[in-house]
Amino acid sequence: MAGSCGDDVVYMAVGNDVNECKLNLVYALKHSGGRRICILHVHEPAKLIPFLGTQFLASSMKEKEVNAYRERERQDANKILDGFLFLCHQAGVRAEKLYFESDKIKKGIVELVSLHGIRRLIMGAAADKYYSRKMTKIRSRKAMYVHLKAPAFCQIQFVCNGQLIRTREACPQEAHVDIPPPSPQSQNVNGACWRPVEPGQFNGSRIQSPSIVLERLSISKLVLNDSGTSSPSERSYSPSSSSGCLDAACSRTEEDAYGVGLNSPLLLKDVAPNSSPLHLLGFQQDESADDILYIQLEKSITEAANAKREAFREAVKRAQAENELGNAIFRAKFYEDLYAGEARERKDVEEALSKEREEFENVKNQVNKMMEELQVSQNRGLELENQIAGSDQMVKELEQKILSAIELLHNYKNDRDELLKQRDEALKEVDDIRTRQVEARTKHTAQVFSEFSFSEIAEATRKFDPSLKIGEGTHGSMYKGLLYNTEVCIKMFGSHNLQNPVEFQREVDALSIMRHPNIATLIGVCPEACILVYDYFPNGSLEDRLACKDNSSPLSWKTRIRIASDLCSALIFIHSNKICKIIHGDLKPLNVLLDANYVPKLAGFGSCHLLPHDEKLSYNENISAKYGVKSNHEFPLTTKLDVFSFGMVLLSLLTGKSYLRMKEDVQFAIEERKLKDVLDPRAGDWPFVQAEQLAQLALRCCNRNSMYRPDLVSDVWRVLEPMKASCGGSVSVSLSFGDLQVQPPPYFLCPIFQEVMEDPHVAADGFTYEAEALRGWLDSGHNTSPMTNLRLEHQNLVPNRALRSVIQEWLHQQQ
Repeated sequence: MAGSCGDDVVYMAVGNDVNECKLNLVYALKHSGGRRICILHVHEPAKLIPFLGTQFLASSMKEKEVNAYRERERQDANKILDGFLFLCHQAGVRAEKLYFESDKIKKGIVELVSLHGIRRLIMGAAADKYYSRKMTKIRSRKAMYVHLKAPAFCQIQFVCNGQLIRTREACPQEAHVDIPPPSPQSQNVNGACWRPVEPGQFNGSRIQSPSIVLERLSISKLVLNDSGTSSPSERSYSPSSSSGCLDAACSRTEEDAYGVGLNSPLLLKDVAPNSSPLHLLGFQQDESADDILYIQLEKSITEAANAKREAFREAVKRAQAENELGNAIFRAKFYEDLYAGEARERKDVEEALSKEREEFENVKNQVNKMMEELQVSQNRGLELENQIAGSDQMVKELEQKILSAIELLHNYKNDRDELLKQRDEALKEVDDIRTRQVEARTKHTAQVFSEFSFSEIAEATRKFDPSLKIGEGTHGSMYKGLLYNTEVCIKMFGSHNLQNPVEFQREVDALSIMRHPNIATLIGVCPEACILVYDYFPNGSLEDRLACKDNSSPLSWKTRIRIASDLCSALIFIHSNKICKIIHGDLKPLNVLLDANYVPKLAGFGSCHLLPHDEKLSYNENISAKYGVKSNHEFPLTTKLDVFSFGMVLLSLLTGKSYLRMKEDVQFAIEERKLKDVLDPRAGDWPFVQAEQLAQLALRCCNRNSMYRPDLVSDVWRVLEPMKASCGGSVSVSLSFGDLQVQPPPYFLCPIFQEVMEDPHVAADGFTYEAEALRGWLDSGHNTSPMTNLRLEHQNLVPNRALRSVIQEWLHQQQ
């Protein structure tokens, strides 16, 4: 656009909002006169740049960040200009755009007018919201500045809301005339239209004096008509003449005053410069008129001409004075607005300064407070330094004592190593003796169990009637049977698993070498079908009772505490067996059976491990399938495996459930003090202290690191024994420093003699008696049961070899 001719282009100054400038653009398109349209936009770069939610001065930021933000500003400005170009394209008008950057928008517009030689400019006089029909003044400070400072050769039209408010005309010789809409007051007596001259229109040039105007008039050619009278004349002038617009107006006015025109059909030539006005009017001095009259007439005409000249000069001076008055009023209004803006800015600065002073006072108060706190901290630091000095002295004394203790400990360690060596040798000899005893007892006890044929088992279960099935586990199915008029529990290992014969033999071996009131009693076996025969347990498994299977009554919290203590007693017994250490390996509620009095019996020894005391095995403690604990590392096989399982059983007794995240839920409930939310409400109102104590004990047992699991004798039993006593249960096992003393179970006693039986026999009523006592009862003439007082169907007695073996084993262990 720099190379375009300013006369062929109409420049339209626009802002940042297309909608606000749309009506002004429509005005420019309508009044362009077929000229090209150039959309002009001056962008003022932002001094504050937003960054990280706040604003920073551009001078305080890095050049790279400032340049990036400036580039985004240019892109936004180009988008705005493209919007204006699109509107022009829709109107069918050819348009271009001109982008310019300046620290002030008003200065940028003035610079563009000078730089591009802009002849016609259209810009806003005020915001559209300030427009009214009576609006005749410029209300924009930018427009005022451009009106005063723009070069005079540029014609500027100030528009608001699509309506022309004011026009500043251009003057070729750096002069311009502001042409507002015409009004009746602007007409003079001769019909000439005067337009007020705005300040600075002529850029330093002055209005020419009346003498110069009269001089120009005197050298002009005079034209007279045929009648010898003067006619009104018009003086033509070019807009580019040096006299200017106002000179032409003044000349025209003076010609009208004298009645002399320049375009008369008759032209007087060779008129002498000293000719009097009478000569011009056709009078001759030699005519018959009186000389005095002639002189008076000539004098009057001369005086009239002088008076007209003087009146014209006064009119010019008056016009000049009015023009200067208008300029003064315009400047006064401009500076008044400028002062009002400066006053507002000053008020804002004073308010900001007041806020800064208030913030300064707050900061000062905070600093004073921090200084006080610092002084207190320094005093406290001095006290701590004194304490540290005293502590250093104590540390030195303790170091001396520690050195002495280390030396003493070293001596004790040597003595301990020697004692351990002697102990290991003694234990090795003891383990050899026990191993030989295990082999001998295994051979002896293997002959104690009764052996049943498969036909006897099939008859006892009515050919394994499904209605007699009372449970099914991972190692086999459980049936209720009737052998020799005695209800028994028959466990049959499934034939589909190749490991079943091994598990069958392992359970037989385990139950052959131990007897305990809380361990299921093995009555007999069927080797050909891998079947075990136990005492019958009317209440099924602990898993069934916790789930209230078959609408059974829920277990009370007292019963659950007794079950927990009895299971702990059974685990302590198998872990401290004198013959060999037994690790159950599969402790869970399904393998805990309940008799008629809800006394627990530990069963399911198919996965147990029999370890002589000198033998050490390892195993993969991978119990994620049962309890959700991920551990595939190989660990030494210890009793800690059963401790973990016992902890999970404790959690099931507390919550009444068994699931993977049971441990995490109880742990969270304890931490949030909401243990009551996870306790089984069917058990009744748990005593909070005992419930929390059991939960903490269970979580310790379930620790993933076996090293941190508690010991059953020294830790677990000492918690459960007093709980069982408080629940009204008799404690049949008392422990003292690892020595196990067992009182005879109730079913070891004869109902008649109330002594431990030596030869137990089963009568027709299903109860077991001492053979001698029952025969004496029958020989005395009784035919009824000593326990039920009902008539006995027969008087045959069946030896209870399994119970006899258990009693003998128990008696042997007490020796």
